Parts: sequence; C-alpha cells; structure tokens
Amino acid sequence: MQGTAQEDVFDQAAVHELLKWYAEVGVDEAIGDTPVNRYALPQKTERKQTRPQTVRRRPPATERPADPVTIATALARKSDSIAELKAAMSGFDLCELKKGARNFVFSDGNPAAKVMIVGEAPGRDEDVQGRPFVGRAGKLLDRMFGQIGLGRHQAGSWQSLYIANVVPWRPPSNRTPTMAEIKMMRPFISRHIELISPCVLIAMGNVSCTALIGQAGITRIRGKWNNFKGTPILPMFHPAYLLRNPEAKGETWDDLLEVRKLLRDKRNERN
Repeated sequence: MQGTAQEDVFDQAAVHELLKWYAEVGVDEAIGDTPVNRYALPQKTERKQTRPQTVRRRPPATERPADPVTIATALARKSDSIAELKAAMSGFDLCELKKGARNFVFSDGNPAAKVMIVGEAPGRDEDVQGRPFVGRAGKLLDRMFGQIGLGRHQAGSWQSLYIANVVPWRPPSNRTPTMAEIKMMRPFISRHIELISPCVLIAMGNVSCTALIGQAGITRIRGKWNNFKGTPILPMFHPAYLLRNPEAKGETWDDLLEVRKLLRDKRNERN
C-alpha cells in the first residue's frame, strides 16, 4: 500500500532533520547498513590453543659451572704437604689436558733442595715416564746444572735440585699451554713452591715466567732477577730452546753463574 503525498513530505522532512542533527553532533560516515545494539553482550570466541613459550631461566647458583681457578685455589690451600698437594692435583678433573695424557707428571729431585726449577709442561718422554725433564731437554738440563755442582739426585740440600712444571699433563702435540690452562694450574705450582720453600727459583721458558712473574718474552727478560713471594727468581731459556738455538748457550752459562753466586751468598749468610 502506497503512502499519501503528505506522508512522503513528512518522511522527507524527518530525514532532513535527522541528517542535520547527525551533522551537528559530528557524524560524518555511515558504518553499516544494519543497526548495532551497543547494549548487547559481546559473543565469546574460542581462542586457538598456542604452545606455551619456553622461558629460559638463569640457573641458580648451585647449577652454574664451577670456576676451575677457584676450585684449584681451594684445593691448593688445603694441601699441607707435598703428598697432599700431589693427591689434590692428581684428582683435579677440570683441566682437559688430563684426558689426553698418559701420566700425571708431578716432580723430580730432592724436596729439600735450595734450588727449584719450574718448567712449562711435559713432553712425550715425560708423559711416558711420568717424570719432568727426562728427554733430550732433560739431559741437557742435567749437564747445565752439573757444571755448577747441582743435580737432581744429589743428597745435600745446597747441591741438589727440585723440578716441577706449571702444567702436569702433556698438551696435545706438545703445544704451548693456553692462558686458561696456565691460570687454573697456577694455584698448584704456587703452593708447590711454598711447600718446598727454596732459596732460588728458576723459571724455565715463557710459560713458567707467565705463571710466576706475569711476564713473557724470554729473550728479553732472561737473566734478570725477579721476585716471587719473597723468593728470588731467575728467568732462563728452556733447554728445548737451547737445542734449537745453540748460540744462546753462552747467555745461559752467564745465568748459571748468577745462580751459583746467589747460592754461595745465601749459604754464607746462613753460616
């Protein structure tokens, strides 16, 4: 049924007034064709289940990897004798070199010796025999110190030698020990020296100089007396270096004479 003309005019007037009112209140866009009931509650939609994200937690202090240097320091401090120190070092499992070595190389010579030699690490012959300085370099070392009346098998404390290494396990292919390996074994050699209490220390090569006096560059620092916790220490060429560079033997002889002189002076002081 169609409406009258009056109704059409009324409807148009109403629409005109409605649009005018919309403009006054700021309505400028039609959103949809159907009305929206703003009072109706929103329909719930099912959420897709997602896999929970794994949150990486920082492990508690008890689960963190132990610091090898801290553990080595504690073990060394608890060692009140050479036997205890040897057992502590032998049981130390945080140095990877231990896994590839045949033998644990602790020391050789007279523990009462006034001269202690600290080398770098065992080589092939030392690894096989379990003693430091037994290969070609070891034989040269014995001849060198024999020239000034010292030997590892001498009975008297002023005539004997005591020998140890910074690292007691052979590195693969006789490579130089890394700085991390030197640091973790340094507490042990430091305690070793304290227990032996020598009058003179000999640092053979760069590794021992790095561990004991914090210096390297053996061609620059050899022959210059230094100090390790109150004990005079002399950097010297490693015998293996002398085998490769025999022209350096003259400088080594000068160093040996320095050792003999200091020993005589210290012996006279005690007498």
